[in-house]
Amino acid sequence: MSRLFSTRPGDDGLPGPERRLAVLTLVLGTLITVVDVTMINVALPSIARDLIISEARAVWVVTSFQLVCGASLLLCAALSELLTRRRLYLSGLLLFSVASLGAALSERFETLLLFRALQGLGAAATLSIGPSIYRQVFPSRLLGAAMGFSAMVVAVGYASGPALGGLVLAVADWPWLFALNVPLGLIAAMLAWRALPAEPRRQGGFDLAGALLSAAMLVSFFLAMDALGHGDAWGLALLALSLACGVAFLARQRRARYPLLPLGLFREPRFALGIQAQGLTFIAQGLVFVALSFYYQKELGYSPLQTAWLFTPWPLIIMLTAPLAGRLADRVNPALLASTGLGLLMSGLAALALLGPEASLADSLWRMALCGLGFGLFQAPNNRELMSSIPRERSANASGVMSTTRTLGQSLGVAVVGLVLATGWLASVQATLWLGCLACLLALLASLRRLPLSEAARREDHRRRLAE
Repeated sequence: MSRLFSTRPGDDGLPGPERRLAVLTLVLGTLITVVDVTMINVALPSIARDLIISEARAVWVVTSFQLVCGASLLLCAALSELLTRRRLYLSGLLLFSVASLGAALSERFETLLLFRALQGLGAAATLSIGPSIYRQVFPSRLLGAAMGFSAMVVAVGYASGPALGGLVLAVADWPWLFALNVPLGLIAAMLAWRALPAEPRRQGGFDLAGALLSAAMLVSFFLAMDALGHGDAWGLALLALSLACGVAFLARQRRARYPLLPLGLFREPRFALGIQAQGLTFIAQGLVFVALSFYYQKELGYSPLQTAWLFTPWPLIIMLTAPLAGRLADRVNPALLASTGLGLLMSGLAALALLGPEASLADSLWRMALCGLGFGLFQAPNNRELMSSIPRERSANASGVMSTTRTLGQSLGVAVVGLVLATGWLASVQATLWLGCLACLLALLASLRRLPLSEAARREDHRRRLAE
C-alpha cells in the first residue's frame, strides 16, 4: 500500500501526501455509490410492503437508478471537460447526497423513484470519470497499481453491500439505508473540494444534439433489455429504436465540433481491442450472476441466503487479486496478464457449467473462486491498458466509454438469461453458462490480438523513462 503513495523525481500526478487525501475521496465516493446499488436490493420486499406496491413494481427502485446512471455516463464524461473533473465529481456527490435524503423521506412510490433517478445521475457524475481521476492523481509508473486499487474498492463495495443492508434492516427501517449516504456523501464532497486537483476548463460549446441522441439510444437499449428479459415482444421495437438512435448518434459525432464521444479513440487499436474484451467479459459476468441465482435456487434447492454466500468468493478473490495484478501490470505486459485472467475465467465458467445436481457447496465455492481469480487478473491490467493507450486530454472521454461499456455488457448478459427463461431456447438455465464461456472466448481472442502492440508500447515507455 505504501508504494501507491511513493514519490520519485520527475513523477507526474500529485505528490504523495496530496495523493493520499485524493485517494480517500475517490474511495469514499466509489463506496457510497456501489454499496448503495447492492444494499437496496435486499430492502425491496420491505419497500414493497411499506409503500403498498407489488414486488414487481418495487424492482423499479433499482431499475430507475440503473437506467439513469447508465444513460448518463457518456454525457457526464463530456461535461467534465467544460466543468472540470473536480467540479463534476463534487457536484455528483452533492446531488447524490441530497437525493439520498429525499429518498429517505419519501412516503410515496413515485417520489422515491424520482429521487432514485436523481441518485443515479449523481452516481453517473462520479463513476464516469473515476478512472480518469486516478490517472490524473497517480504517476504513470503506478497507473496499474492505481487501477488495481480501484478494482479492489469496487469489489469491497459489491461484497459488503448486501451484508450491510441486512444489518441495517435488522435494527431500522429501509429509509435509513438512504439516510446513511447523506453524511458520508457530504464528507466525500468536502474532501473532493480540498483534495482533487484543479485543471483548466475547455473553452467551446457542448454537443447537445449528441447528448440527446446518446440518452435516447441508451435509455431505449436498457428498456429493451429489460423487456426482452421478461419475454416482452415490444422489446424488439425498443431495440430497433436504440439502433436507429445509435446510427444517428455516430453520424452526429463525425461532424460535431465538440463531440460527446471522440471516435478517434477507437482508431487506437489497443483501446478498441481492450473495450471489446471488457464488453464481452461483462456480458459473461451479468449472464452468469443471474443464471446461477436461478440454478442454485430452482435446480439445486439452495435458500436465498445460501445462494448469496455461494457468490461471495467471486468479489473476495477480486479484492485479493486486483491490487497484485495492477502492480504486476506496471512491470510486465498488461495485455498478457489480462489474457491469462480471461483464460482462468473461462475455465471457471466451464467448470460451473459442468456442475451436476449432486454438487456440494464446496464444489460451487472453488469454481466461483476460480472465476474471481480470473476476473481480478483481467480487470486491473485491462483498465491500465485502456487508460494508458490514449492521450491524457482524452482520459475523461475514455473513462466514460469504459463505464458505459461495462453497464451495457452487464445489461445485455442479464437480458440473455431472461430471454432464455422466457422462450425456453435452452434445456436449462445452467446451459446459458456456456454462452458466458463463448463471450469469454471472444474476449480472449480480442485480448490476444493486442499482445504485440502492448509489448511495443511498454518497451517504448521504458525507453522514454530511461531517457528522462
